[in-house]
Amino acid sequence: MATGKPCFLNFNYFQQITYTGKRSPFFVDLKYGANKDGKIIAMEANYAIDHGPYSEFGDLLNCRGAQFIGAGYGIPNIRSVGYTVCTNHGWGSAFRAYGSPQSLFASESAMDILAEKMGMDPLELRYINAYRPGDTNPSGQEPEVFSMVDAIDAIRPKYKAALEEAKKLSTPEKKRGVGVSIGVYGCGIDGVDGAEVWAELLPDGRVQVSTNWQDHGQGSDMGLLATSHEALRPMGIKPEQIKLVMNDMALAPAGGPAGGSRSQFVIGNACVNGCQQLVDALKKPDGTYMTYDEAVAAKIPLKYVGQWSTAVGNAVAIDEKGQGKPFLSYMYGCFLAEVEVDTKTGKTQVVKMTLAADIGRIANKSVVDGQMYGGIAQGIGLALTEDFEDLKKHTTIAACGIPYPKDIPDNMEIIYLDHPRELGPFGASGVGELPLTSPHVAIANAIYNACGVRITQLPALPEKVLAGLQGREIPIVKRPIKDPAF
Repeated sequence: MATGKPCFLNFNYFQQITYTGKRSPFFVDLKYGANKDGKIIAMEANYAIDHGPYSEFGDLLNCRGAQFIGAGYGIPNIRSVGYTVCTNHGWGSAFRAYGSPQSLFASESAMDILAEKMGMDPLELRYINAYRPGDTNPSGQEPEVFSMVDAIDAIRPKYKAALEEAKKLSTPEKKRGVGVSIGVYGCGIDGVDGAEVWAELLPDGRVQVSTNWQDHGQGSDMGLLATSHEALRPMGIKPEQIKLVMNDMALAPAGGPAGGSRSQFVIGNACVNGCQQLVDALKKPDGTYMTYDEAVAAKIPLKYVGQWSTAVGNAVAIDEKGQGKPFLSYMYGCFLAEVEVDTKTGKTQVVKMTLAADIGRIANKSVVDGQMYGGIAQGIGLALTEDFEDLKKHTTIAACGIPYPKDIPDNMEIIYLDHPRELGPFGASGVGELPLTSPHVAIANAIYNACGVRITQLPALPEKVLAGLQGREIPIVKRPIKDPAF
């Protein structure tokens, strides 16, 4: 504004590390109560969030704890108290799957502990408690689809084969283990959320589709292209006949933020609305469609404003008791991790990751695959190496523990479950954040299965695992949790 010219802010790496937000750690006390059949009848959670010195999205992060601690299971009685606390540590901000990796690390670790105490298989305990008709999520909302049972069913044969493989390949020096976890995340900004997309017939017969659907690597152009192409199919429009105008507020309307796995669901619905208006307007009585010249001659408008809002499904943000209908659509999955633990060094290597994922109807599999592989890779880093605690120590990529290519297995398997969403654009839900909801918990559970070391605070660094193997106390950072009655 001062110069009238384009400019940018150029950080060195120390500034990049210290001036940008980090995922806020949760410190969680959690209890499950189950009957003799393994059905969870109550959950009590008490958690504090170290959000650093600034309040940005701190209230929302507290909501995420209420929404996703214990998510995936029909638990009839829940008492949960959460606190977001300002500290002089690194400042917290939104990051992929905001709040669910912390929430699910607590509840999915506790599921394995409960299974062991009850003498049950951890996957079957999850199966007993997975969402079924009549259940509600922690927000008091009935799930829009019941696919968690299918996800567990899809993982079960892989899980049994992995257990046999681990038994066969384990040695005293290299112990193999298998772990599971379930993941859940919502699609949208809590409560009412909307977007706008324009669809316009051009003189050369192409259709211009315009919106601001920001892309930070997820493939938003393909999301918009695939959705608009599907909506324009009745006109015989081919993908190459669609012109996308994106991410310039001078040229396109607001689509809303690219976050919360909302874009395909919310912007996609607005895209369908706009394109459908165009298709309907150009349709002739004989079922064919007007050309540009015919539409002009008939004085038919050439441009249509597509709008959509989650108000159509009565979305409402959660109240002070954590109850509401914050999202109209969710993503569901079941993770399977296979690891090898070096008992001499404590180093863990992930051998294979498998995810059974329900993200509704898929618009473009290649783009979705990229989201899945990338999210799981981030989950491996979160599980084993990534850390940020010390401004003197954690100021390089290597020191922060960003995983190396060799840390990520080539062997990743994604199983897609097809549960179309009634309110989704052509049945789609979201995708981007599901793969980072809980792969790290499956890895931590696999470490325990391999060598009997329970990691309660990430990352599972070699020195922590080795301490556990040697019978020493595993070092963890502690924060006081406010409610002394817990």
